Amino acid sequence: MHKVLAALVFVFISTGAVAEPLRLTAFGDSLVHGYGLDPGQGLVPQLERWLNENGAEVALTNAGVSGDTTAGGAARIDWTLSDNPQGLIVLLGGNDMLRGMQPDRAKANLSAILSAARTQGVEVLLIGMQAPGNFGPAYKAEFDAIYSDLAAEHDTLLFKDAFAGISAQVSGDPVAAQRYLQSDGIHPNAEGVVLNVAALGPVALELVARISNP
Repeated sequence: MHKVLAALVFVFISTGAVAEPLRLTAFGDSLVHGYGLDPGQGLVPQLERWLNENGAEVALTNAGVSGDTTAGGAARIDWTLSDNPQGLIVLLGGNDMLRGMQPDRAKANLSAILSAARTQGVEVLLIGMQAPGNFGPAYKAEFDAIYSDLAAEHDTLLFKDAFAGISAQVSGDPVAAQRYLQSDGIHPNAEGVVLNVAALGPVALELVARISNP
């Protein structure tokens, strides 16, 4: 038995059959870019570490642009896809929401992004945003539904709330949530990213599984 294993290892090494890490790209706004955080503390490096520590060999590229809207994402998706990632994690819509942009416009832009990925055969994980109540219940309901509707239409994986990790920790208490946010009250701090990544990680592993087992 040991001789067989040794022979297999020799063949594996001699043929150079070393598995390459899966190439994933995180595509989005400041939440992806890592606004206000030191290198290594943002969503991309933390999620890459989490995935590799949990059995997935991945290289995660940061394609986040602070301040980007869904329209900006739709305008640059072809350039991002030209790098031929095997999987795409999309996190956009927060800036549309903060500016009170119409949900149907955001939905159309996100749909264009998902269609571009589908055309190239790239698996997608779509991360949703939850609108606050200050634009009214009708706006919130329409905006929040964008992501589940698009995931169903484009057969993508869905993680419903980018801030799910923080929300679960504080049980929806906005005062308690400040511990995990930067001074602007919008962007997560490094500790907040840890919580969000822990919540997101299992769904990101599903994306890896989809790519590995088409």
